[in-house]
Amino acid sequence: MPSGHTFVIADDHPLFRGALKEALAGVGDVAAIHEAGDFESAKALVLANEDIDMVLLDLSMPGASGLSGLISLRGIHPAVPLVVVSAHDDPVTIRRALDLGASGFISKSASMEEIRGAVRAVLAGDIAAPSGIELGVERDPEISDLIKRLQALTPQQTRVLGMLAEGLLNKQIAYELGVSEATIKAHVSAVLQKLGVDSRTQAVIQLSKIGGDPLQPVS
Repeated sequence: MPSGHTFVIADDHPLFRGALKEALAGVGDVAAIHEAGDFESAKALVLANEDIDMVLLDLSMPGASGLSGLISLRGIHPAVPLVVVSAHDDPVTIRRALDLGASGFISKSASMEEIRGAVRAVLAGDIAAPSGIELGVERDPEISDLIKRLQALTPQQTRVLGMLAEGLLNKQIAYELGVSEATIKAHVSAVLQKLGVDSRTQAVIQLSKIGGDPLQPVS
C-alpha cells in the first residue's frame, strides 16, 4: 500500500487550488493531490480513486450548486471525509454543511495554519469548524425538516437523488451504477417517499432548496 495521504481539491480557481496545495504540503505525509476545476471532474476523481483520504470541496463551482455538490459526493463515497471550502462562511452555511455530512468547514479567508489545523483535525477523525463562530440552530422549519429527510437517505439513495438532479433518466442511472432499471425505480420511489414528494421534479426542487448558492430557497 502507498504511504501518505491522498487528497482531492475541487475548486474552479487555479490560484486558490495552488494555495490549498501549498497548505496540504505543510501537513506532511502526502502521497498525492488531485485537482478538479469543475464538479464533473471532481466526481470522476472520487469515483476513480478508492484510496482518497479527503476531498476539499468548494461550494461554488461549475456543475454544482451550493450544498447539492456535497450531498452528491457523500452518496458516492460516504466514508471519505469531505471538507467544504467556501467564501460563504456564515453560521447558517457552516451548520447546514456539517448537518449534511461534511467533516469540516474551512473559510476561504483562513490562514495557511488554520487550513492545516482543520485538515489535521479531520484526518484524526474530528469535525473541524472555524473557531469563534456560534453555529446556533436551524431557524427555518422547512429547511430543518428537509435536512432530516436528506439525512434519512441511504448512500445509494443519496447518489440516485444527485443523478436525478443532473437530469439523468432511470435507465441512464442504472447503467452508471451497474444495476437494473427496476432497482433504480425502487430507489427513486424510496427517495420520493422519504422526501415527502410525488415526483422526480419535486425531489429535485427540494434538493435545490438546500443546495442553492448562497443557500437561498428556490422561489
